[in-house]
Amino acid sequence: MEDLKALSRIIGNDFELEEEISADQLREKMIYAFSWLLDNDISKMMNILYRADVDEDRLKSLLVSRSQLPSAEVIADEYISRQRQKVETRKKYSS
Repeated sequence: MEDLKALSRIIGNDFELEEEISADQLREKMIYAFSWLLDNDISKMMNILYRADVDEDRLKSLLVSRSQLPSAEVIADEYISRQRQKVETRKKYSS
């Protein structure tokens, strides 16, 4: 639960989120947000992914290998995964 709060705080730097949110709700919001960005503001989406340090080559590979899924879903999952790594790293070095 504490990790989810930390994850929400990090993601909250890029997206507006409610204070209390479940992991499923967070994922759905990210899929919706990246879907909107893909349709309306790709440069903003690329900026968000760059700031989050999402590996571009890995993301391209995932988009190809998971082509049966909507692109927004693949991007959202990778974005959340990267932000989750940051939470783990901060937790590891703050104790």
